[in-house]
Amino acid sequence: MPVARAVSVILLLGGYALAGAQTDAALHVAAAADLQPILPAIAADFEQHNHVRIAITYGASGTLTTQIENGAPFDVFMAADMKYPERIISAGLADSARPVLYARGVLVLWARRDSPVQPLSLGSLRDEKVKRLAIANPQTAPYGRAALAMLESMGLTSQVKDKLVTAENVAQAAQFAESGNADAGLISLNSAANPPLLHEGTYVVMPPASYPPIEQGAVVLRRAHDAKIAHAFVEAVAKVTLQPSGAVIQPNAQPAAAAQH
Repeated sequence: MPVARAVSVILLLGGYALAGAQTDAALHVAAAADLQPILPAIAADFEQHNHVRIAITYGASGTLTTQIENGAPFDVFMAADMKYPERIISAGLADSARPVLYARGVLVLWARRDSPVQPLSLGSLRDEKVKRLAIANPQTAPYGRAALAMLESMGLTSQVKDKLVTAENVAQAAQFAESGNADAGLISLNSAANPPLLHEGTYVVMPPASYPPIEQGAVVLRRAHDAKIAHAFVEAVAKVTLQPSGAVIQPNAQPAAAAQH
């Protein structure tokens, strides 16, 4: 879903600006942490064309779900999976019967260019030079669950379990790897393929068959002050992050066997 070059598509957003939408009230969005590198640009363009201010709170999908269940005043919830939005729907807090699929996530292994594990490859996960491997918290972050599933499918769980450094969410896992507090991190392609990580390190895409699909869903909450514009924002994000075929826009991604960025 990275949009390093695809952000140009945002210019199309003006085509579905809401006619006559004039409001000073903010649209409050709870967004999965993997969206942090790309959502601000999409939101800024949407604000310009729809005369609405967008306030975004990033976090682990599970943490945001709990906040919403406890009454946090969000209008839109954009998770890193479908499970958490479905939980919001089951609780009667959403205005629809099913989440909107707005993205398909991709898991990658990322490391700084000066990391001892360079040159990076899929085999780096077995390298003894990897002393600390950052992942998102699998209890609350879908990318953390995907990372554990991938390690299990590759028979690496016992080998790396004592090396895992658990972050609150996937954005923090990326920060651990970027700061050198971890030698590498299993993070989202969104983070790896956009600045600053794109320039500071390299990444390899993990085999898609090694973890369950990361289908990312969004819901508009019943308490939304303007459901029409909330739904329009979800649609705007999906138009940028998903191609018409439903494929993820990956301008910098290559297969794991060849990826060196």
